[in-house]
Amino acid sequence: MTTELRRLRNYIDGEFRDAADGRTTDVVNPATGEAYATAPLSGQADVDAAMAAAAAAFPAWRDTTPAERQKALLKIADAFEERAEDLIAAEVENTGKPIGLTRSEEIPPMVDQIRFFAGAARMLEGRSAGEYMDGMTSIVRREPIGVCAQVAPWNYPMMMAVWKFAPALAAGNTVVLKPSDTTPASTVLIADIIGSILPKGVFNVVTGDRDTGRLMVEHRTPAMASITGSVRAGMSVAESASKDLKRVHLELGGKAPVVVFEDTDIPKAVEDIAVAGYFNAGQDCTAATRVLVQASIHDEFVAALAKAAADTKTGQPDDEDVLYGPLNNPNQLKQVSGFIERLPAHAKVEAGGHQVGEKGYFYAPTVVSGLKQDDEIVQNEVFGPVITVQSFSDEDQAVEWANGVEYALASSVWTKDHGRAMRMSKKLDFGCVWINTHIPLVAEMPHGGFKKSGYGKDLSGYGFEDYTRIKHVMTSLDA
Repeated sequence: MTTELRRLRNYIDGEFRDAADGRTTDVVNPATGEAYATAPLSGQADVDAAMAAAAAAFPAWRDTTPAERQKALLKIADAFEERAEDLIAAEVENTGKPIGLTRSEEIPPMVDQIRFFAGAARMLEGRSAGEYMDGMTSIVRREPIGVCAQVAPWNYPMMMAVWKFAPALAAGNTVVLKPSDTTPASTVLIADIIGSILPKGVFNVVTGDRDTGRLMVEHRTPAMASITGSVRAGMSVAESASKDLKRVHLELGGKAPVVVFEDTDIPKAVEDIAVAGYFNAGQDCTAATRVLVQASIHDEFVAALAKAAADTKTGQPDDEDVLYGPLNNPNQLKQVSGFIERLPAHAKVEAGGHQVGEKGYFYAPTVVSGLKQDDEIVQNEVFGPVITVQSFSDEDQAVEWANGVEYALASSVWTKDHGRAMRMSKKLDFGCVWINTHIPLVAEMPHGGFKKSGYGKDLSGYGFEDYTRIKHVMTSLDA
């Protein structure tokens, strides 16, 4: 007996639509490996329609007061809370994540982040008006940019959608948002929730694949393109956007160093690092995946971390004892497995290193030791539940190795020495440095990296300002 697949649809100009040419793609639950829905495989006509709707809606939305935009966003936050169980169900089908952790770790920060940007809408700051030239008064205006083309990833489909649309809408922009082709369900539900609150055309969702995203970025209508994704995808977006000088906001990959000094509380550090490395199956650009531990405690630390990995459980979404669910798709499972299969002879798998079960895309929590700085698995993003360990001799070497990758998103330092912590926070070339913790985020603080981790900030007032442009207005006092 064949189960009928649920039909997801684009949301354009206040209504749900199929792709103009009728094309669809299957959407697979990674916990089962089975399709549960179809989604539009959107093409040029669909992107044109969404961009036209966003452009038509922009003048009126731009001219709303900050108080009106705040009110709308607060309504959206309230609606997210009211529809929390529906959002959780959609996200769990999208990703296979544990139900309980999705409820406790994603819904509350999403709602909080929307409310933060609702407040930010009324807190734009700039230089005070003044006479910088005799007889002239200057003022600075912050204005919305226009239509924003936004592409969200598959690791946190709901939350990354919030990181995209909330600051853009708060600043007075209109949005065309594309979720990943593997995780469109929760974003389509978000469109349903938002559609009853915002004017038509202000928020649009177009589903599809990489080509759909390319059509959005290359389209002449958007004034800004924003993507959270791989370095390769970010480079492609930057190249495409350069053809008509669109603004670009890129949050890309990471390879977070976790620098553990010999004075660290080892049991606590191991416990926290294991959670920060394996949460969401390690599919997090800030995940604690690359541990650098001082030589004097290396063996003790590795043994403790291997035990923590062995005690960490992955499994189906309804299992309350699991920390994480499956990898998102078969290609990701192949990528993670490939890193382990290609390990050099000097590397040692201390725990895990294999697929779990025959159903879905689950991978065991893994620890790999004995690695060198130029090893593939140290230099490149695995994006899976794999923690590597290297042994360093002193602070200078720790800094050299920590910074010695192409990514620069997040990092952490573990030590009881305050001076050392401050020195390391200065020397580490990463957009975020945590001290004696790893991975907490708050709406008030910026998130974003350097180097091949991209540019621009999510969250915070800095993230909000990224969705504005600055205009100088000068007036003669003699007129």
